[in-house]
Amino acid sequence: MTRPVRKHRNVTKIESTYVQEKEQQIAHKTREKKRLIRRLTAFGVLFVVLTGSLLFTHFNQRAQMSEIQDEHDQKLAELEKHQQENSNLKREVELLSDIDYLLQIARKDYFFSKDGEIIFKLPDEDPSY
Repeated sequence: MTRPVRKHRNVTKIESTYVQEKEQQIAHKTREKKRLIRRLTAFGVLFVVLTGSLLFTHFNQRAQMSEIQDEHDQKLAELEKHQQENSNLKREVELLSDIDYLLQIARKDYFFSKDGEIIFKLPDEDPSY
């Protein structure tokens, strides 16, 4: 069963210093609770924002590091390729300074021959028949 709700209270408040002090203490406690909740909320929001910005920065730096590492690996492969090409070119320079090698190339590619020698050029491919 429910009680009927009264529209007017017939009870009056006691107006004494003790009651006023208690009401002030209760009001002070409620204000302190509100301040505490506001402070905790502010620190919580600050913590979330700070953590979010740190995580964002961390993942950005990881992505940049990954890109730089990929670029570094690519440059190392390119350097190795150029070093190999450089060593091949040095070897070719050494061979081209050798007169016997130059004569061999001249005979093979430009059909120079020794006195009394006849050169026949044969096809490199196998016949198709």
